[in-house]
Order: sequence, then C-alpha cells, then structure tokens
Amino acid sequence: MLDLKTLLVLEFCITALLAIAWILIWMAWRHLYQLKFLAAGFTAIALGLLLLLERGPDPALWRIVTDNLVLKIGLVLLADGVARFLGRPSFIKIGIVFLALHILFWTLAVVYVPADLALRIHLSTAFTVVMMGLLARSVYLSHTQSRFLRWITIGLLAEYAGASLLQSLFVYWVPATVENGPILSNVNAWYFFQGTLFITALFICLLCMVSMRLFADLQDRNTALANEVAERRRLEVELSASLDAERAAREEQNLLMHMVSHEFRTPLAAIRYARDMIEAVLERPPQTVAKRLVGIDQSIERMTMLIDRFLAGQKQEEGILESEELDIAKLMESVTQPFILTGQEGQLRFGNVEQVRGYWGDPEMLGTVLINLIDNALKYSFDDSPVEIAVFERKNILVFQVSDRGIGVPEADRGHLGRRYFRASNARGRTGTGLGLHACRKLLGYHNGTLSLSPRPGGGTVAIARLPFPGPRPGEMVGHQMEEQV
Repeated sequence: MLDLKTLLVLEFCITALLAIAWILIWMAWRHLYQLKFLAAGFTAIALGLLLLLERGPDPALWRIVTDNLVLKIGLVLLADGVARFLGRPSFIKIGIVFLALHILFWTLAVVYVPADLALRIHLSTAFTVVMMGLLARSVYLSHTQSRFLRWITIGLLAEYAGASLLQSLFVYWVPATVENGPILSNVNAWYFFQGTLFITALFICLLCMVSMRLFADLQDRNTALANEVAERRRLEVELSASLDAERAAREEQNLLMHMVSHEFRTPLAAIRYARDMIEAVLERPPQTVAKRLVGIDQSIERMTMLIDRFLAGQKQEEGILESEELDIAKLMESVTQPFILTGQEGQLRFGNVEQVRGYWGDPEMLGTVLINLIDNALKYSFDDSPVEIAVFERKNILVFQVSDRGIGVPEADRGHLGRRYFRASNARGRTGTGLGLHACRKLLGYHNGTLSLSPRPGGGTVAIARLPFPGPRPGEMVGHQMEEQV
C-alpha cells in the first residue's frame, strides 16, 4: 500500500518546482503573456497540496472547504491559461461559474452531511471532468500545434478525467472504503500517485507546445527577414536601374542642350551679320539707328554669354559666376536697352533706385533676371500701363522690385508659379513658354537669392528678388537655394 503522506509531499514538491519553472519561462518570454496563467495555476495547485499536508487528521469544516477551493482555482487557471496560449477564447467566466456551483454544493455537503465523504468525491469528480473536457476541447480545436502533440495531450487529459471517474465508481461500488474513515486515507493514495504522473506529463506537453510556438515565431521572423532582404534587393535593383536611366537621360539632355545651343548660335550669327551689313551700308547712321544697333550688339552678347554660362554649368553642375562689384546705374542702363529697341521704354518707371555699394554678383545674370521680370510685367499689363522698378537695400539684403497693374495671378495658381513650363490659367491667351520665372529662380539661385511674387493691392503683381550681402566673390562656386515664396 502506498503511503498517502509521502505521495502528498512528493506531489507538492514536484508541483512547486513546476510552478517556479513556469514563472522563470514567463519572465524569459514576456511576449507570451499567457504563460503567467499557467504559472498561477501550478502555483495555486502547489499551495492547495501544501494546505492538505499541513492540516491535521480532524480538520475544521471551513478548512476542508478552503483546501478544496484553492485546488479547484488552480485547475481553472491552468485550463484557462492553456486555452489562451493555444489561441482559443478564454473560458474564465465559465470556469468561475462551475467553480461557484461546485463550492456551493461542496459547502452544503460538508455542512449538512459531513460524514458522507463519497458525495464530496462525486462532486469533485464532476468538476474535474468538466474542466478536463473544456481543456481537451481547446487543445483539439487549436491549429497552432502539431496533431501528434495535440492528441498526446488530449489522451493525457482523458486519462486524468478517467482516473477521477474510476475513483468515484470505486467509492460507489465499495462504499465501505470511505465510511467512518478519515477524510484522507491510504485508500486515496493511488489517485494522488497518478495525479503526480499527470501533472508531470502535462508540464512536458505544455513545455513542448511552448517550444514549438517559439520555433514557429523564429521561423516567421526569419521568413519576414528574408522577405525584407529580398524586397531591399529588389528596390536596390530598381534604384540602380532608375539611376542608370536618369544618367542616360541626363547625358541625352546635355547632348540636346548642346545641339540647341548650337542652333541658337546660328541665328545669332545671322543677326550679327545683318547688323554689320546695316552698319556698313549706312556710313553715318542716324543717332536713333546707331542706338538700336548698339542695343542689338548688347542683346547678342547677352544671349551668347548665357549660352556659354549654361553649358559650363551643365558640365560642372554649378553655376560659374563672373562676379564684380555691382554698379546699379550701369545695370539699369543695360536693362533698359532691350525695351528701347521694342519701343516700350516709355512704360518703365524707375522710382526708388538706390546706388547700393558693396554687393558682388554677376551683372549679366542679374540683368537677365530684371529683363525677364520687366518683360513679364509688360506682357501681362494693359496697354500703356506703367511698370515700376525699384532697387534698394534693406537689412543687409539687396532688393529688386518690379510692380505692375496687370491681370495679376489667380490665387489657385500662385503656388505653382516658377515651375518649368507652368503658366497661370489667365495667361493662356498670351504668348509665352512658362520658362521666364524658372530661369529667374535658377539665376538667382547662383547668388543664393530668392524670388517671391505676391498680389498688388488694387490689381497686378509685385515680383521681389532678394539677394543677401555681400554676394559671391570672383571664382566662388555657389549652389542653388531657390526658395519658392509665392
């Protein structure tokens, strides 16, 4: 005959060690939060066994109820923890309902028929069978574990439920084994012995489930990492192809620009030849004709300079400036010349033009900026509407301001002005390419300057170019800082 006291000590020690093991496992893998329910279940069962060991041969009725309650709470926590771990819905509420009914009937049995130990055994068997059935159902419906491991666990749970039923049947068939005897005797030793084997085997099954879960998580992470590496490689290939295509497009663009610049030089040469022929035919041309011939010379030189600078910038990816200290009066004179040739100088109003000293920049580039801004103002102004030009210094900033009383810019289009080939919706009926403001921003960018356009009160537009002092010195390479402030 097995000694019940020794079996209780053995089962308590094993269960306590398993509870400590689950606590350590949960602390090591906190992301598997369900493991804390398993740890709590094993801890409660170990505590219940300790209470059974500690009580005397004739315990009080409340003590009998308390010991049984602790053991059953451990079983509920264990079953609920397994269900959560396997990804099944929690049945903690169902477990609490059955636990409450069990304790109610168990308490009534202890109070009103304390000598009927068989009744309490039957109630415990019913509760155990229900919890094992719920646990077996969770394991059966789970798809996160292998079929072999699930059936092993289900068989183990069925064995424990069967042992509980066998104990009840034994008591029912041989009631003399529990009549007038102590509450716990060596007759129950076989049941606690198989319980020790069950709790150990269940721990092994659950540990295998955790290992498989961790292995599956590791496989998922490895798969995700492999997919990410493959995706990055694909993106790297696409990026490399995109860079190659961009490089090819850039080379083609450079070739095209060289061809276009060459085609520009041909009509410029023809214009210069025609100008020389006029000068040769007219030995002493009138003053107005001579002034226009000088203007033609200056325009040809400016166009040739811009082509040369642009091609140099294409090769070195930076603008090469021919900086000098800016002479505002001379700059205004060169800016006015093209409009004298077109007979539009009468619309220009030079108001606040200060002789600013100490600014270094490329006069040809800045002159081209002003000519483009004035040309835009004249193009989109009404007939004989004046265009006001101002040059001044404010807070160590050189400011060029061109104001008109023209058609203005619709509010919806202001954020797009200055983009290549963009034209405002109300300018479609007038000639233009949408490159003037873009060219202005590019040339100002070589000077770290900015361009802003804003509506003028009463109608029209105010274009303001801002250039920080002291400007780029001779030979200095300056990058583009073209801010769009519209």
